[in-house]
Amino acid sequence: MRTNVVTPPGTRRLHWIVDVDAELIARVRGGDARAFDALVGRHAEACWRFAFRLLGHRADAEDAVQDTWLRASRALSRYHEQSQFRSWLFQILVNECRRVQERRARERMRLADDPDALRTVSAKPAHADLHDALQRGLARLDLAQREAVLLKFGEGLEYEEMSRLTGYSVSALKMRVMRGRETLRRFFEAEGVHEGVFDE
Repeated sequence: MRTNVVTPPGTRRLHWIVDVDAELIARVRGGDARAFDALVGRHAEACWRFAFRLLGHRADAEDAVQDTWLRASRALSRYHEQSQFRSWLFQILVNECRRVQERRARERMRLADDPDALRTVSAKPAHADLHDALQRGLARLDLAQREAVLLKFGEGLEYEEMSRLTGYSVSALKMRVMRGRETLRRFFEAEGVHEGVFDE
């Protein structure tokens, strides 16, 4: 008797994405520079979206994404195909975003000790990109919550994959997502924005 096998929605597309990435990586390793450009083109938008929403500033996001691709190009020879390229790439991206945050924190501490520099920075207009309601809502979260919320809802990752990317436990990530969602829910209610933006 023949048994019908049902393929979960999205599975074929996922296999296709993985196959194309694997083919491009093989070409890059073979010295094809255009293949790396194609690889960047396939994932650049997702990297930029995540970095910008996490960091909140265009220049910071550009720095993080640029450094991510630089590190990825240098480490591609050590990439193992048993893990999806996108997950591997996002692990680098998360670390680069954290580096940018740490650098900005050091700069803020330096400015706090330099009144003249602080007045100069304070005189600058607020970053226009933060006027968007979503970005302003995300800015209410601490970095750990923002990172977890964006990986869960922005990139659609499961908690197990998020744990591998970030190095935090599944339970810790679930708690951060829960608290982040609650903060965003209250913010969106106050702003009159549909509160189901981050519904699971």
